[in-house]
Amino acid sequence: MGRCKQLLPLGKETVIARCIETLCQAGIDEIIVVVSAEGKEVAAEAMRFPVRVVINQELEGDMASSVRTGSEALSADITGVVITLCDQPLVQSATVKQLIGAYRSYPNHIIAPHLAGQKGHPLLFPRQVLSELHDCQTLRDVVRNDPSRVIELPVSDVGVLLDMDTPEDYSKICSQVTASDMDER
Repeated sequence: MGRCKQLLPLGKETVIARCIETLCQAGIDEIIVVVSAEGKEVAAEAMRFPVRVVINQELEGDMASSVRTGSEALSADITGVVITLCDQPLVQSATVKQLIGAYRSYPNHIIAPHLAGQKGHPLLFPRQVLSELHDCQTLRDVVRNDPSRVIELPVSDVGVLLDMDTPEDYSKICSQVTASDMDER
């Protein structure tokens, strides 16, 4: 992208603010934001909300190391973990609520939103499954280790598929943000 995605403007807020607000509106009680050691500006933006910021100390840390860092920071009583990416800021809070509802019915399963024949994000993991995330594995590896424990949850939220990796992706996502979209979260 060439710039810090989390701090890009999206409507009247930043990308990270939108993602955190979505989680808050979905009723997530404990939100852990993982940043790199250089992520002071992202941490400051996140701290405007009821979150805990933790630093991924791995210099070349990837998403798996961030998930491990975040998992280690969770309260002991947390059993399910929604892994949300700032790359997908248009996910609706109703979708996150659907994931939570499905997890309550299937607490030992990974819940993956599914739209138009494609798996999307965010994913909801049983906390114990995240302990399988070792240094050489990715979340994709953990999901593929046992496909029988994955529940594909049909959703109607295109935000689960809209990823923001390039300036063109960002422009497309910005064009989707409208006043009515803000109300739907």
